[in-house]
Amino acid sequence: MTASDPDPALRTTVRRVALLNLGYFGVEAAVAVAIGSVALVADSVDFLEDAALNLLIVAGLGWRPAARSRLGALMAGILLLPGLAAFWTAWQKFDAFTAPAPVPLTLTGLGALAVNLTCALMLARHREGRGSLTRAAFLSARNDVVANVAIVAAGLVTAATASPWPDLMVGLGIAAMNADAAREIWQAAAAERRAARRAA
Repeated sequence: MTASDPDPALRTTVRRVALLNLGYFGVEAAVAVAIGSVALVADSVDFLEDAALNLLIVAGLGWRPAARSRLGALMAGILLLPGLAAFWTAWQKFDAFTAPAPVPLTLTGLGALAVNLTCALMLARHREGRGSLTRAAFLSARNDVVANVAIVAAGLVTAATASPWPDLMVGLGIAAMNADAAREIWQAAAAERRAARRAA
């Protein structure tokens, strides 16, 4: 089931990324519930998903390519979870269509940006290794940086307009971005599976 000589530096990096994501999930989820933000709900679930994703990667780093490809396909499904959470929260938002508090929205987005930028930089050097697994981790962190910039922008626009639309649109945008990352990871897993079959 296992392959020889898994990368210990990659394993350490991914473990640290998982812990960072798990820690900030608690912070962002608390603020999201307190201010009723669709964007922060989507992003907080994304932090939890990233922690689970990276823990799965730590477990699968020593696996053979065929097993890693199956795990990569599972991760493609996991990446869809933040999107589903965002759509559900957005649907509920229409019942109480009010803007979230812009200051905590912006500050929490800045904190998330710092965490995700750190994770993306840590993973960037490993993004081409270990096939779909490390690609999943890097794409997730990269997308999160983009999402956090959008959350900060939504907070600033909300402060200027008192409109609920910026938060809502960013939340739905995070959902769409995670769906596209899931597609890329599924394709990487399929390519890894084909390569494993050719090598068998």
